[in-house]
Amino acid sequence: MIICKTEEQIRIMAEAGKKLARIMEKLEKMVKPGLTTENLNRVAETLIFECGAIPVFKGYEGFPAALCTSVNHQLVHTPPSDYCLKSGDILTLDLGLKYRGFCADMAKTMAVGKIKPEAAFLIETTKKALEIGIKKLKPNHTFGDVSAAIQKFVEERGFQVVRELCGHGIGKELHEDPQILNYGRPGEGEKIKEGMVVCLEPMVTVGHWRLKKSADGFGYETADGSLSCHFEHTVAVTSRSPLILTK
Repeated sequence: MIICKTEEQIRIMAEAGKKLARIMEKLEKMVKPGLTTENLNRVAETLIFECGAIPVFKGYEGFPAALCTSVNHQLVHTPPSDYCLKSGDILTLDLGLKYRGFCADMAKTMAVGKIKPEAAFLIETTKKALEIGIKKLKPNHTFGDVSAAIQKFVEERGFQVVRELCGHGIGKELHEDPQILNYGRPGEGEKIKEGMVVCLEPMVTVGHWRLKKSADGFGYETADGSLSCHFEHTVAVTSRSPLILTK
């Protein structure tokens, strides 16, 4: 069941989202060759507590950290480690928090040092796909309209959208209905209504879209070892235009 939020609940979620966006901005400024992903995680957890929130990922289905740190072919849910970032890597930071009983969730892929043109184009494409999907989040559109727009743009640029993972609703729980695919057909799926709050998260690969479970038991990575990319925002549906809460 999709739970629509009240104006007051969306206001609280916007506060949570703003706190999260500020933390993500600070983490991105830290990213450089030689830094370990565990170091980023420690800073992320400290900043979450300092702003009066709690890390919503830590302990979720056993996940051991506050921050997901996926590198290159690793797509999502990769635990931080002693891995030292290298120039040429692309790094996805995925972070969530709970504030005053409501969750916010976002992800961003970024360059480490100087990256190859294909990697830069992948990041640009995935970021733009998220923007395109958000523009479709309007009352009386369907989630199929959102999914189809993301898929069309990504595939026109020569990349693939992941089929095995998806976006989701969010609120008092990190994952709520509906599930929002990154592929589909216009007009299909649930109608979008004012008050819905969702996480759109295009996940894009250079090679085949099939994934495999990572050796760590938590993460997912491309089955063929190709580069992958992931962007995510928490967005509220309003009568006027979509409201990005994690901005």
